[in-house]
Amino acid sequence: MQNIKNKFIAVEGVIGVGKTTLAEGLANKLNAQLILEVVEENPFLMEFYDDIKGKAFQTQIFFLLSRYKQMKQFFQIEMFQTNIVSDYMFMKDVIFANLTLRQDELEMYKIIFSILKEKVVQPDLIIYLYADLEKVLDRIKSRNRVFERNIQPDYLKNLMQTYDNFFFSFSDCPIIKINTNDINPLKSIKQFDKLLNEIRKVFQ
Repeated sequence: MQNIKNKFIAVEGVIGVGKTTLAEGLANKLNAQLILEVVEENPFLMEFYDDIKGKAFQTQIFFLLSRYKQMKQFFQIEMFQTNIVSDYMFMKDVIFANLTLRQDELEMYKIIFSILKEKVVQPDLIIYLYADLEKVLDRIKSRNRVFERNIQPDYLKNLMQTYDNFFFSFSDCPIIKINTNDINPLKSIKQFDKLLNEIRKVFQ
């Protein structure tokens, strides 16, 4: 797309809100390198939803280091000569940490996080997707991932609120917010074109 060059766009939102699908569509349209978070590789995730407090620290540290490693691989200076679209941003890792870790665990996590975040490229634009709890639960149930079957509505509700608090007050880069209850840019040419126009305006 004209005037969108060497930009990093992150699509964000809670589990099941449609991040990956939109990221894939945008990457295709923008001729961008696509980064997809590999959630299934976390060996602690299956047990995490059954024992959040007991497995939170192991789960969180694995995700933190995995996200850091992936971002560093994609953002080598010689490689960053194209648009990049990701279905997550590194900074969102702290959302889960604040929600699930005990205070002593959180203090240790913050030390590691503060060191790593300085070495990671931050997005030029965030597209934040959100939806109602019932809609997200339906989507999670519909895709039927084994490790997501034990997600409790109360946990997801708290997570959604924490996401909203984080992204509706985030000011480090521009954010385009999309309520996906009734909007699906990939199923509507008109909605997708509107999103592309909003992206263009950010980079004018």
